[in-house]
Amino acid sequence: MLMRTDPFREFDRLTQQLLGNASGTWSRPTAMPMDAYREDDAYVIALDLPGVAPDAIDIDVERNMLTVRAERRPVAQGEGVQMELSERPLGVFSRQVMLADTLDTEHISADYEAGVLTLRIPIAERAKPRKIT
Repeated sequence: MLMRTDPFREFDRLTQQLLGNASGTWSRPTAMPMDAYREDDAYVIALDLPGVAPDAIDIDVERNMLTVRAERRPVAQGEGVQMELSERPLGVFSRQVMLADTLDTEHISADYEAGVLTLRIPIAERAKPRKIT
């Protein structure tokens, strides 16, 4: 029911890691890790977004395309602060998922806890198995 829209995105991510260019921009965002599974009468998508403020997450659905964008901004630094090590990637992260017609995109719910964005997409009533007498 779910389909990755860009088969080369994982290659891009690995190349960026190897070249040390892991920061995403709005025109070329970095992919975020994702799990997707069915739980009872809903599909669940869990996206890792550690260190991202809830107000920096944008979730859109257009037709059957679900798009999640987030931005991890640098930690505010004051005077006298000197960065010694910076390994956590900053910038823009994005993920697009093509949703099946059997999912109810009008009733998607989102929860953000402990750096994990969890989206629950119910299965449409017309797609559930039913007994015909």
